[in-house]
Amino acid sequence: MGVKDERVVESVLFSASVPVSINEIKIATGLSKQKVLDAIDGLIQMYNIDRKNETSIEVIKAGDKYTMQVKKKYFDQSVMVAKPEIQSHHLKTLALIAFHQPVKQSNLREMIGPKVYDHVDELSEMKLVNAKKHGSTEMLTTT
Repeated sequence: MGVKDERVVESVLFSASVPVSINEIKIATGLSKQKVLDAIDGLIQMYNIDRKNETSIEVIKAGDKYTMQVKKKYFDQSVMVAKPEIQSHHLKTLALIAFHQPVKQSNLREMIGPKVYDHVDELSEMKLVNAKKHGSTEMLTTT
């Protein structure tokens, strides 16, 4: 495994706002599954073991995905400048979808107005909502 492979995988993990799967990393980097796994093992060794006391970052496995995150002991300081991943009005729309799912987008429009279309587009881009054609509207569910 090359250091370059490790740096490329590190850049993907660092840039992703959510945990990413081995397959997503493969697609983003063009590396083989084995090279991705080797690179992740190397990053875990470096961040979580070798340099454990020298860095505020750790590489963790979340289910079948991986992410880089700030260690818990540094979270309070870093959260003060971190931008929220989801805006409050999108969160409200997501909560309504989760509560009423499956829900027609037309019904959701009656609840929150025409801005629902932009919200659903954003939430779909974030892979938080599934939208399937249902007649002249869409049926919405959470992922």
